[in-house]
Amino acid sequence: MTAHVIAGMTTSLDGFVADRNGSAGPLYPDLAALRDTPYMQTVIERTGAALMGRRTFEMGDPDSYVGGYEYQVPLFVVTHRPPEVAPKQDDHLTFTFVTDGVESAVAQAKAAAGDKDVQVVGGVDVTRQLLRAGLVDELRVDVMPVLLGAGLRLFDDESLAVELEKLDVQESAARTSLSFRIRR
Repeated sequence: MTAHVIAGMTTSLDGFVADRNGSAGPLYPDLAALRDTPYMQTVIERTGAALMGRRTFEMGDPDSYVGGYEYQVPLFVVTHRPPEVAPKQDDHLTFTFVTDGVESAVAQAKAAAGDKDVQVVGGVDVTRQLLRAGLVDELRVDVMPVLLGAGLRLFDDESLAVELEKLDVQESAARTSLSFRIRR
């Protein structure tokens, strides 16, 4: 079995992944508890590599990722410029800064993941690029019961025309997780 690329994000009921101030905080009131849910534990166990954009990488303290981040796997960061100082790494969590596009990032992440999944953990721009390039196998959208009214939308891109097949619906506390296969 080859690695599947799974992309998605948590969104408000009205489709925003960040509020008008750029914060995703209102979408994660359950963040501390989420990690210990059967849903999240299954996702973590099935993940062999993760892919993210530079802004997502910089949202937290990258040096705290070793031992503290849910995905203790090779992380591939799509960026135009790697950081001047490499973040802390260990035998499980490594960083690769990919400067030659999403196609290269996916190829490298799939090679590292082996027969496990490549989890795209953030970046609206990166997710849109992956969808436009046909590099996503599954889309997972977690919907939180909140209306943000304005902000950043994940699917606010007229060039995205993707046909989906529903795979699964799960509920974990207030969160509803929708999984879809990308039809090609």
